[in-house]
Amino acid sequence: MTDRARLRPATDRPVEEQLGTLDPELAAAIAGMPAEATPGLGDIGAMREFIAGSLAFAPEPEDGDRVERRDLTVPGPDGAPDVAVRVYRPLDVPGGAWPAALLWCHGGGFVFGDLAVADQRCAELCDRLGAVVVSVDYRLAPEHPFPAGVEDVYAATRWLAGPGELEIDLDRVAVGGSSAGATLAAAVTLLSRDRGGPRLALQVLVQPAIDDRCETPSSQRVVDPRVFHREVQREMWDHYLGPAGTRGPVSAYAAPARAEDLSGLPPAVITTAEHDPLGDEGRDYAARLCASGVDVELIDTPGTFHGFEELAPDAAVSRRMTAGLVAAVRRGLGAGGSDDAPRHGRRRSVTGGVGPHDAGAPE
Repeated sequence: MTDRARLRPATDRPVEEQLGTLDPELAAAIAGMPAEATPGLGDIGAMREFIAGSLAFAPEPEDGDRVERRDLTVPGPDGAPDVAVRVYRPLDVPGGAWPAALLWCHGGGFVFGDLAVADQRCAELCDRLGAVVVSVDYRLAPEHPFPAGVEDVYAATRWLAGPGELEIDLDRVAVGGSSAGATLAAAVTLLSRDRGGPRLALQVLVQPAIDDRCETPSSQRVVDPRVFHREVQREMWDHYLGPAGTRGPVSAYAAPARAEDLSGLPPAVITTAEHDPLGDEGRDYAARLCASGVDVELIDTPGTFHGFEELAPDAAVSRRMTAGLVAAVRRGLGAGGSDDAPRHGRRRSVTGGVGPHDAGAPE
């Protein structure tokens, strides 16, 4: 039996039994799901069709009087196509003030997702932050493996953070994303540091997938196919980097957890979910950033699984997490960036999105 065959999901063990107590509303949300609720990443075409079909039933946006949408193309990487972006601008901005900006990378395991997938979240962030949000339609694997996607996002970041037509506060430009999109966002902060710009005020990493080795304890635990589980975690990296046994050295710009030096990066807001295969790597990355002199706000939500806030956005735990995320990003963008990094970062933890408490830098 191959290693991959041994990792096939154990469909007879629900996530509640694997991991303990889930938030009651989340447990109810997945209780009626079939064992194979989604096609998985073994058949990318089927997954992309599934996502497109799901979007067909999405409600019409109700933010038209508060958020303006505009689709553009911006210069891509050298020798590559231009990059499509969608710009969200708040319509109620105080006179004379240029807003902050957040460049957003959708999730989707590096292999699916587009501007439509991220539309609701980006509009909500724009509305609640009072900031311009720019969603990036980066190239997808396996047709376009690393470094295509991250270079698209870096090109879009350079465009956003440069002098242009958007009328934003260039001292308050952030990059962010969810899941695989958070991987790209974290990688862009490394590229921006190492290539001499652009200067970024904040990085926002929502349940980030940043370690291709998939060796943390949390990456071994979750096998229930109704939620993001360890088999899908491995498949996404195979599509992005090639099969594990054939990759050779992996760049930190592909898997930021491999970066040896995390100093000089912008402050970070990181969210993790207790029962997420990616949870430990997100928490570990937060601790390493903090030890490297980077201010970190970590929102670690108990009783949840990967992507819970999108599967059940009206659950109380989802609303708390989203409120905590928005408040943390507001704090990060309110002060802008700083060239003077502290000797040790400050770590501010929020458990379950209920309320913050300060924790010292990790030893």
